[in-house]
Amino acid sequence: MGSAVPLLGRDSEREQLAEFARSVEGRTLLLRGETGVGKSTLLDYAADLAVREGRLVVRATGVEAESELPYAGLHQLLYPLLPHTAGLEHNSRAALDAVFGHTGAGGTPPSLMTLGIAVLGLLSSASVEQPLFLVLDDGQWLDDSSAAVCGFVGRRLTGSRLKLLLAVRSDIASPFDTAALPELAVGTLTDEDAALLLDGHYPALDRQSRRLVLDQAQGNPLALLELPGHTAGRHPERAAADPQALRGASPSRRLQYLYGTRIAALDAAVRAELLKGALDGVAAGPGDAAGPAGRYRMRDADEAVARGLLVIEPATGEFAFRHPLVRSSVVQLATPNQRREAHRTLALLHRDNLERRAAHLAEATLDPDEEVARVLEAAAESATRRGGALTAVTWLTRAAELSEHPAERSRRLGDAAFIAGHAARLGHARRILRADPGPDADRSPAAALASGYQALYQDGDVRSTHRQIAAAVERLVGGTADSAADPTAGYDPEVLDRLLALLLATSQFAADRTLWERTHALLATLGERVGERARIYSATWSDVVRHGAGWTAPVERAAADLPGQEPWDVARLAVSAYHLDVLSPLRPHLQRVVSRELETGAVSTGMVMLHLIMLDQMAVGEWEAAERTGRRALLRSDEHGHELFAQQTRAYLAQLAAMRGQTATARELQAVVDAWARPRGIGFLTQLADAAGTTAALSDGDYEGAYLQAIGITAPGAFQPYAHQASRTLLDLVEAAVHSGRTAQARAHALAAREAGLPAVSPRLSLVTHGALAMTAEDEDEAAGAYAHAVSHPAAAHFPFELARIRLAHGIRVRRARGATVAREFLAPAADSFERLGAVAWAARARAELRVGGVPTRPAARTASLLTWQERRIADLAAGGLTNKEIGEQTRLSPRTVSAHLYRIFPKLGITTRAALRDALTGLDEASPAPDPGLPERC
Repeated sequence: MGSAVPLLGRDSEREQLAEFARSVEGRTLLLRGETGVGKSTLLDYAADLAVREGRLVVRATGVEAESELPYAGLHQLLYPLLPHTAGLEHNSRAALDAVFGHTGAGGTPPSLMTLGIAVLGLLSSASVEQPLFLVLDDGQWLDDSSAAVCGFVGRRLTGSRLKLLLAVRSDIASPFDTAALPELAVGTLTDEDAALLLDGHYPALDRQSRRLVLDQAQGNPLALLELPGHTAGRHPERAAADPQALRGASPSRRLQYLYGTRIAALDAAVRAELLKGALDGVAAGPGDAAGPAGRYRMRDADEAVARGLLVIEPATGEFAFRHPLVRSSVVQLATPNQRREAHRTLALLHRDNLERRAAHLAEATLDPDEEVARVLEAAAESATRRGGALTAVTWLTRAAELSEHPAERSRRLGDAAFIAGHAARLGHARRILRADPGPDADRSPAAALASGYQALYQDGDVRSTHRQIAAAVERLVGGTADSAADPTAGYDPEVLDRLLALLLATSQFAADRTLWERTHALLATLGERVGERARIYSATWSDVVRHGAGWTAPVERAAADLPGQEPWDVARLAVSAYHLDVLSPLRPHLQRVVSRELETGAVSTGMVMLHLIMLDQMAVGEWEAAERTGRRALLRSDEHGHELFAQQTRAYLAQLAAMRGQTATARELQAVVDAWARPRGIGFLTQLADAAGTTAALSDGDYEGAYLQAIGITAPGAFQPYAHQASRTLLDLVEAAVHSGRTAQARAHALAAREAGLPAVSPRLSLVTHGALAMTAEDEDEAAGAYAHAVSHPAAAHFPFELARIRLAHGIRVRRARGATVAREFLAPAADSFERLGAVAWAARARAELRVGGVPTRPAARTASLLTWQERRIADLAAGGLTNKEIGEQTRLSPRTVSAHLYRIFPKLGITTRAALRDALTGLDEASPAPDPGLPERC
């Protein structure tokens, strides 16, 4: 609307905007109000104030025609600042390449955080000479990628010289609805101000028309200025008879009708100019970056200016729409043929911009056209690499509609359904496939993939999914040409790879020997049809004990070019890296792209990436970060109805809680996972639950319980075939067996690991195998040699929890054999490592061993601050045997608050149970120095 609507009244809004514009600190503010209520006028008011305050104002406007083009809005906002990218670091410039369209096929599409940080860097660099004031109008039309970055930036302006002022319509869903930005609601004018505005612009309006306009405008400023020209001089009954001017109609409906009548009166050539401008996203009012963005420039449209439909930008001399309602009315009034002709012109204009050209060709083409379909397919691939999976689905679906051959149509629909499935739009994927009219569409590979995704990830149905996908593979390759002559004849290798990946994932979750043997047998019949990636997954996802050796190098080679790979291929390869314990080098890439995939890309793949990031954080000892990642993954899984992923996340959180000594939480999560997974036969999850239970029992010192849990995964002296946790719980089973008096079983299991060649499979398995051999060695020299072999492994420090446990076990053995003094060199580092990790039970055990050896104790507060006065009071009451409810009655706290205090107290004292409270408090008192009488009591 620009400056077409004068600012009248609005005392509260002007006061808040003046304070916003003049304040020194960086801030963000979002204006929200209905169409025509004056948001743009308020933006102009604030921008003028900012200019007077010496700020550089940069403006942009969201346009509906670009709402599906990734980063289109961000490009418009940042284009004026492009010269400032020269001073940025290489990583920031590379991230901004995605916005400015410089990312090639091998470029890395940035994550939300990476790009957000790069944008913040660009804005900060640009604001060094002059503070920036960013103004974004019509934010409801911003593409999702741009809106996510703007929200990220808007929440992080504190302490900067930057301000961001946005406006969105309240009657349209906006990507900023969940951005958590400070808001200012913009309402209609008061009756008094509405009358003043109308009288100031139409002083000669007769009384009846004045009353009619005030009644119909309902305080909407734009309607107050536009409606008089429509109603002036008309009899009230005649005006009321107009269906668009009925008393119950909203101001926006009346305005749309009014603009429609003006548009219809234009010359046909002028309407055609307006239509091309509207379809190409020419913005309304100031801030349109028509030149830099390469949008269509309207020509010979002075008639539209005279009729109040366009304005002329003072800075550029270009035509721009007076209001978004004008733009939408132009499009709605055009005939389908007129719109197609305009899109054809625009496709030629953007012939060097793949995605814009594709968007216009999709609308310009009516009949099947294979060339256009190929352009749309290429644009879909580009959008996928830039994190626009949903846009890719739209373009692939349209490409299928324009395909000249049924086989190409089915293939493109299958591709669209495949990406929709990875974008967590499983229902959408099924609807896409129902659009395939082929006689065997219901039995097509794409249909099998779509239903397989839903059955596996939503329902956890591993057995029927396995049967369905295996049958689809057999149908796809059955009866094709002799593989010896042409192993790829008669089928699409990419479709086969997708089917095999889902078949292998299903087999992995089932963790069932029979299903895995069927999978391997099917792959064997395919011969050379199975690509290297499928062979990697088949070996590493199934049973690393029997099939994992020798695959680390191929995985590392395949991971050398992660940025050039599709997101789902990256995630699958990273799963193999996890099984081989070489995931850490891949984690930086996963962290760069995971937010992008979760928000606008392959959501299911993003959730897998979150799991992998969490697992690596757990492995390297970043436990606080791992819990945050797990909570994020659980939230996303629940949001999208991926119950399998949700239960998998709970299993990882259970294991993490068990390692940290939060055994009640671990067992609660274990029970939830087990109750859901065991009836469905999802062995992967039941093993994770058993592993968490084993660790929780070890944390509590319940070695008998730990042993019984561990042998539920695999028997001692053997490794259950296709049991993912059989090798990963090697140290748990051995430790539980040693401490429960089962030395023979412990020794047999350690020797079985060595004989199975586990040290050659992965660095972690090498560490724990030699650690287990040290724990179970029959003489001290053998134990020392095995221990030295374990701790000298180049990757030993990469697994700090396992390394500390091996040091603790060896230290206990050395203390008993050679005395406390020698044992300290093993026990002290173990205790320190446990405390750094937050493994409170193991830390307490290590400190106890040091005390037995005569090392002076120190307060458990070594790992945390001393107890506050409130915490000490609650701890004393709990140590006295009071329940949480009874403690709450004495302290005037709720039982839940008491429980939360105890949750924080236990790690500070290095304990895990109430029974240990009294001794811990006594030890704390003995270790604490006497209070200085000259200091006030701490509270």
